[in-house]
Amino acid sequence: MTASARRAAVLAAGLLLAALQHNAAHAAAGGFAKGADISWITEMEAAGRPFLNRAGKRQDLFATLKEQGIDAVRLRVWVDPADGYNGLADVLAKARRAKAAGMRLMIDFHYSDDWADPGKQFKPAAWKGYGVERLAKAVGAHTRGTLAALRDAGITPEWVQVGNETTHGMLWPEGAAGTHMRNYARFVASGYDATKQVFPDAQVIVHVDNCHDNRQFRWNFDGLLANGGKFDVIGASAYPTTVKGVDWRAATAACLHNMNDLAARYGKPVMLAEVGAPWNHPEGKAIIADLIAKVRQVEHGKGVGAFYWEPQAYDWKGYPMGAFDHGGRPTAIMDAFLE
Repeated sequence: MTASARRAAVLAAGLLLAALQHNAAHAAAGGFAKGADISWITEMEAAGRPFLNRAGKRQDLFATLKEQGIDAVRLRVWVDPADGYNGLADVLAKARRAKAAGMRLMIDFHYSDDWADPGKQFKPAAWKGYGVERLAKAVGAHTRGTLAALRDAGITPEWVQVGNETTHGMLWPEGAAGTHMRNYARFVASGYDATKQVFPDAQVIVHVDNCHDNRQFRWNFDGLLANGGKFDVIGASAYPTTVKGVDWRAATAACLHNMNDLAARYGKPVMLAEVGAPWNHPEGKAIIADLIAKVRQVEHGKGVGAFYWEPQAYDWKGYPMGAFDHGGRPTAIMDAFLE
C-alpha cells in the first residue's frame, strides 16, 4: 500500500469512527423513551374534562404525565380535519406545550383527513384523483410543510412517523401494500426524504400493528426494502388483551420474539409506538410493565421506547384502554412507567 493509500485509509477509518460515535451519541441522547400519545388532549379540554394527579389535585396533564415518568409525547397529524383537531394549528399548540414541559416529541403523520389504521388508509379529500407521482409529491410537501412549521416555532421532533399502522400500506388504493407494494414504498420514501430535508437528525419510523405477528412484519418490511422504502426505526403496536386465543403473557412473549427478529434482520432499532390495556384491568399495570420490560430486553440495546396510546382518555368516545379513571386521575397502570 502506498503512503497516499495508507493516509486515505486512515482518513476513511477516522470518518467512519466519527460517524459511528455521532450516531451512538444521538441514539443515546434521550435514552429509552417512555411516552404517551395524547392527541385528544385539546379536544377533551375544550369539552371541559378535568385532569387530576395521583393525589386527586387538578393539574395540567403534561405535569401529571411527567410525575408518572412520561418523558415524550406523540402527536398525530391529519391533513385537513373537519373540526380542526389534529390539524397543523392544533398540533403546533400541543407541541409548544410539550416543549415547555421539557418533553421529547414524536410526530405521527396519518396522510389522511381522519383516522388511518390497518382497516382504512383513505386519501385526503384534496388528494383524490391524484396519480402515484402526484401523491408522492403531496406526501413530501405535507411532511415538509408541517415539519417546517414546527422548526419555525423552535420545536424539533426526535421521531417522525411516516404513516400510521401502515400494515396494509397507505393512501389506498394506489398505496395498498398487497397490490402496489412499490407505490407504498415510494410514498414512505417520500415522507422519509422530506423529513430529512427539514430535520436531518430526526429518526423516521414505519409503524405496523400487531407486534405479536412476525410474519406480517417481515412481509411489510421486506417489501419496503425490496422497493426502495426507507426507515430508521421499526414501530409496532401492542395491545396484548386484544390478541384472540392467547393469554396476554403469550402475546407479550411473541412481541419480544418479533422485536428481536426484526432488530437482527433489518439492523434497526425497534419501539412500541402504541401500547394499551383496559383502564380497569386487574393486571393492567403488570401488562404495561411487562411490555416496557420486553422492549428493554431486545438484544444489543435495540429496543428504544414505548408509548401509551391516549392514557388520559376517560369516558371518551367509547375508548376503553386509557389509563385514567372516571374522575380523570391516573390509574395504577401509569405507575408502570415509574419502574
